[in-house]
Amino acid sequence: MSTAYVPGDWASFALAITAAAATLAGLLFVAVSINLQRILSFKNLPARAAQTLILFTTPLITGLFLVVPGQGSAVVAWELLISGIAVGGMQLWINTRSPRSDQETPLTWIVARASPAVSCGCLVVAGGTLLAQAGGGLYWLVPGVLAAFIFGLVNTWLLLVEILR
Repeated sequence: MSTAYVPGDWASFALAITAAAATLAGLLFVAVSINLQRILSFKNLPARAAQTLILFTTPLITGLFLVVPGQGSAVVAWELLISGIAVGGMQLWINTRSPRSDQETPLTWIVARASPAVSCGCLVVAGGTLLAQAGGGLYWLVPGVLAAFIFGLVNTWLLLVEILR
């Protein structure tokens, strides 16, 4: 059986993304703590901070699913599918409640709202292809985790540094 469909083969990857996600979530908390009053003065930034926390929590939870000993691939597949749908729903809910600020262009507003869909979409595809045992399986986690980290870091930079300009 290919590594793409054996969750136990992904333990090292899971440990790496869990550590990185926890560290990045800590950085986000520092950014929000330092700039809380400034963040609250913008109508869209509290939602952006929440969205970023979800972006960093997604790989953390994904990694935890992969390190549970003895879980079969079907169980992991369902965990990924359900998590991807739940994360996507939370992101959509946050996006519908977050208006475009005066500082955002229509393009940056769309990119900021659409980018989290990459991460949760990859989770859903990973779960579905793992369940089907065809189509890439757990390899879909790699672009999902990268998207979560990249978009989360961009948002954290905005909340930590750019907000002060």
